[in-house]
Amino acid sequence: MADLKLTLSNGKQIEVEKGTLMQEIVKENYEESSLPAVLGRINGKYYELSSELSEEGIFEAVSLNTSMGSNAYSRTLQFILIKAVLDIFPDSKITIEHTISKGLYGEIHMEKALDEEDIKKIKKHMQDIINKDMVINKITIDRKDAIEIFRGYAMMDKVKLLNHVVSDTVKLYELEGRYDYFYGPMAYSTGVIKYFDLMYYEPGFILRYPPEETPTEIPDFVEYRKLSKIFKETEQWLNILDVADVGSLNEKIESGEIVDIIRVSEALHEKKIAYIADMIAERKEVKVVLIAGPSSSGKTTFANRLAIQLRVNGLIPKSISLDDYFVNRDSTPLDEEGKPDFESIDALDLELFNKHLNLLMDRKEVEIPTYNFYTGQREWKGNRLKLPQNGVLVIEGIHGLNDKLTSSVLDVNKFKIYISALTQLNVDNHNRIATTDVRKIRRIVRDTLSRGYKAEVTLTLWPSIRRGEERNIFIYQEQADVMFNSTLVYELCVLKKHAIIELEKINSDSPVYYEALRLKSFLGFFKDLESEMVPENSILREFIGGSWFYKY
Repeated sequence: MADLKLTLSNGKQIEVEKGTLMQEIVKENYEESSLPAVLGRINGKYYELSSELSEEGIFEAVSLNTSMGSNAYSRTLQFILIKAVLDIFPDSKITIEHTISKGLYGEIHMEKALDEEDIKKIKKHMQDIINKDMVINKITIDRKDAIEIFRGYAMMDKVKLLNHVVSDTVKLYELEGRYDYFYGPMAYSTGVIKYFDLMYYEPGFILRYPPEETPTEIPDFVEYRKLSKIFKETEQWLNILDVADVGSLNEKIESGEIVDIIRVSEALHEKKIAYIADMIAERKEVKVVLIAGPSSSGKTTFANRLAIQLRVNGLIPKSISLDDYFVNRDSTPLDEEGKPDFESIDALDLELFNKHLNLLMDRKEVEIPTYNFYTGQREWKGNRLKLPQNGVLVIEGIHGLNDKLTSSVLDVNKFKIYISALTQLNVDNHNRIATTDVRKIRRIVRDTLSRGYKAEVTLTLWPSIRRGEERNIFIYQEQADVMFNSTLVYELCVLKKHAIIELEKINSDSPVYYEALRLKSFLGFFKDLESEMVPENSILREFIGGSWFYKY
């Protein structure tokens, strides 16, 4: 066979036969690395290490210090967990549900309640599987045969999902006789897992592994009780809707029951917003309502719907935009790269903002500035505001939960709300949809329809957006008085066609091409819904247009 010339990422040049497994290249040339290789990359294209070499060029070993590598590492670890659980508890059902404290929360459903001793057994068996360095095989199989495999496992979530897959064949992964379906690449063998932990977290577990930023360290566990509570609330909502996974959702669309699903989903939102308004009204001392959340959470629509419910309670809401309190652009603080940091809380004139808050709470009239984003300067246009006797200020912005923003206001006078799109609906029991993915899809659609930004630009900016959220939002989320989950169980069915059209425009040479492929992959599982089915007051309208509250 013809030899292919490769230049390795460590500078070494080698020749190997065409058809050589990429795993062999890694084994012979990268074994001394402290970071295990999870995937291979040739000339910028990613491959599983079980792939055969078919071209020459630049070869890179992809580890868990990259997004692609970290996702494949996590996916491999989940397969090992599933294998271990079903080896020990063959009649159980394992569900991997959502992220919490940089880990994956899940539950094991069986006759007796899960306990810490069970977790110790599972963790030990996982380590045994890792130590044996078992090969994970990828096979192509007839879709109908795959359905029968999962029917035999009593995994009806996967049966429902594959019933709606268009392709005649599907790719499964096999580990020592256990088959499973995952979307996204997998490592070559179990021995790639060097760092992990499994801990009991009532009533389930948290599977922990290193983030790509610190690929050899598992971060300290941080308790997020309020966040866990809101996930439980969302799980209850899904039970009310009788939608456990994407396969169930697709069945509701086919049967026509989706109309009721939409109505009940929107009613659950409205009921929670009304409940929050009742909480505010009951606290007679509250004069400032602060709404904060990450990008594309639906803060604007939520704030408007909350204002309506506050009016129902006899309060008169008055809105203030934090954007109008930006310092002049030449006074904006700089980030670590020397660039203006508009997401820093010090980019706001905190002294003036707090002065105005105190005057308003004393029933004094103030002139609110207007920030001109074209000139980067503050302007005074005679916008005057006075809080009536039964008035309450509603302030929406990323720094709302940071007490530095409202340092002059007593805690008793503040009510803090954290809002985010925390999806609980997953592809199936073993394939979760990352909570950030719904926001990412929302933003792609909104940026395209309302701002003229291409999906490639949105995806390129996303890591920077996430860093800002980590610094300014997520660290304060547990300080909120209440949390609101703005996700809607049916929304990806509506957003799908808009998003895929834009994702298809991203070329293979783009640095975000594989992220676009990943997003298209999981969107492909959803059946389409027309936007006409979405109510005009829905949070979803903020992203697709036609909202009562949000105008493009």
